[in-house]
Amino acid sequence: MSKYHTYNSLLNPVTSFEGLQGRILTRVNQVDDDEIHFHLTDAHYVRMHHQQDCCESVHIEDIAGDLDDLVGTPLIMVEEVNNYDMGNVDDLDNGDSETWTYYRFRTMKGDVSIRWHGASNGYYSESVDIEIVGSE
Repeated sequence: MSKYHTYNSLLNPVTSFEGLQGRILTRVNQVDDDEIHFHLTDAHYVRMHHQQDCCESVHIEDIAGDLDDLVGTPLIMVEEVNNYDMGNVDDLDNGDSETWTYYRFRTMKGDVSIRWHGASNGYYSESVDIEIVGSE
């Protein structure tokens, strides 16, 4: 077990995305364009994803920075910012909507920004799901 596993195990489990601030990640895995894992230990991690449904699309649009910069040093800043657009205001019957969700991280090694894009017909979720795995 690494010293980072021990450090994270001695603290209370992370129970929210914001709870990552001050923690040390042991690894970050991007599974595909709609899922990424932020590991505190092998069994305790934050899963960022979206359960796709009809008439919607939510995926990672862009990652600015190096995900490896988030590993092995405390997360100084952890932030989520949303930008929602409900289609063309001149055409209220359109119903199409878009959401951009930015997740920003800062460590002593560098900054990383993950930009998610969600689009739907206005009736489905465009948000990113945050799941805490192994927090008990």
